Parts: sequence; structure tokens; C-alpha cells
Amino acid sequence: MVDAAVGSCTVTTGSDPEDGGSSSQSRIKSLDTTFTIVESLTDLDGARVTELADRTGLSKSTVHKHLATLVAHGYVVKEGEEYRLGFRFLDLGGYVRAQFTGADIIKSKIQELAEKTGEVAQYMTEENGEAVVLYREDGHHGVPSRTRTGKRMYLHQVASGKAILAQLPEERVDEILERHGLPRATDTTITDPDELKAELEEIRENGVAYSYGESTKGLYAVAAPMMAPDETVLGACVVSGPSHRMAGEPMDEEIPEILLSIVNEVELNIAHS
Repeated sequence: MVDAAVGSCTVTTGSDPEDGGSSSQSRIKSLDTTFTIVESLTDLDGARVTELADRTGLSKSTVHKHLATLVAHGYVVKEGEEYRLGFRFLDLGGYVRAQFTGADIIKSKIQELAEKTGEVAQYMTEENGEAVVLYREDGHHGVPSRTRTGKRMYLHQVASGKAILAQLPEERVDEILERHGLPRATDTTITDPDELKAELEEIRENGVAYSYGESTKGLYAVAAPMMAPDETVLGACVVSGPSHRMAGEPMDEEIPEILLSIVNEVELNIAHS
């Protein structure tokens, strides 16, 4: 293993480039610093240099230099003494989402799903062992939740994530569990690997996955996986709402029927597009 100085950056070489970025090897420290600042700006909803320095443990001069570079490239905007993320990120996010298989078809069907159920409808996919929200639409009864477009969540905590896990090879599931574990979000979150795998088997048999307040207390959800023509899983469609409206027939019959119909239609459109 060799450390090579590149300008003011340190690059550590000698690791596997396919390690998913989880190792500290083969990383440029100045970029780590930049992303730390970007993530802190997200968490703080904008901040001044001093606030970011306190938050990150970096010197104010270091924070200022990175912010100045981000501002020059349009990724951060300065308003008075405060900095916030710029819409340049939205451009990149829009581009990334547009590259997803069937993106244009999925968007309209998530809107339809929200209209038909009256609840919150979302489409999620898996990346690096996490669930990522690609689309979210609120029906006329939709309630606020902690999800938004681009939000990343643990797969085992959400119905859509379990729907995706159920369609992945067992060795891939094991890799995800080893990497992320089974952290608890609520009292009903599954934290036992054997219990999770037993539920994944039920999901494969029934075609739908459920969450009973496992991500957010009082929020129920039902999801169905969406498959590519080669039978690999693309993601999952999910409908969520408060337990008092979702429990019983809506969760057991009404919503799964609508959900599976829409998923089947999207799969056919993708297969023949």
C-alpha cells in the first residue's frame, strides 16, 4: 500500500476499486471533506462558516475554501453570510433519475396509484444495499412522512425494501445484512435475520410486502416488487398511510389489487418499449 501526495490531497492506493466506497483506502481526502460539508449543509438546512466548522470539526479556513469552490461551480449558493445547496444538484439528480429503466412510465403510474388509493404512493429502488425513493406522489388523503425524492432508507425497515430483498439472490441479501445490519426504527422493526428471511419467503409466495409501523410508528404500508424483462428486480411500488385507514380490507385486498395491477402494467410496458 502506497500513499501518494497529489497537490494538497492525499490519495491512498492499494484497495479493491469495487469495494463500494466503504473503505478508507483509494480515497481523496479533500473530496471526503467536500462531501462532509455538503452533507452538513443538508442537515443544517444551510449554515454559516462558523456553524459548519463546529459541525464538522474542520477549521474555518478549510470550510471557507471548500465552500468557495462549491460556489464557483454552482453547487452552493451564498446568501449574505449563509450558504445553502444550489439547484445544480437538482440538475444532476434529474439526470440520474431519467436514466432509470422505465422512468417516464413509472412516474405517471405512481401518480395514478396515488389518485386511486388516495394515499402516499412511492417508487423505490435499491442502491448500495439501501432503498432510494425515486418518485413520491401524495393522494388526497396523503399524510406527511420522513420520505422525499432521493431519501435513502434501510431496506428491512420499509415494505418496498422488503419487497426488493425478497427478489434478490440469497447471497446478495446476506451481503446487505452484513454491511448495514438490522437497525431498529420502531418497536416493530424486524431486527432478527432469521425472522426477516422467513418474512421474505412469505413475500415471494404472496407477491406483496407489508410494513406495520416498522419505519414510522403508526404508518402502515403495502408494496409490490417490479421486475425487469430478465427477471431481475428493478424496484418496488408502495402505498402508505395511517394505520386507522390502512388496516383491514385496504391492506389485505383493495390496495394490493390496485398495486399489482399497476405493477403488471408497468412491467409489460417496459418489456415492450
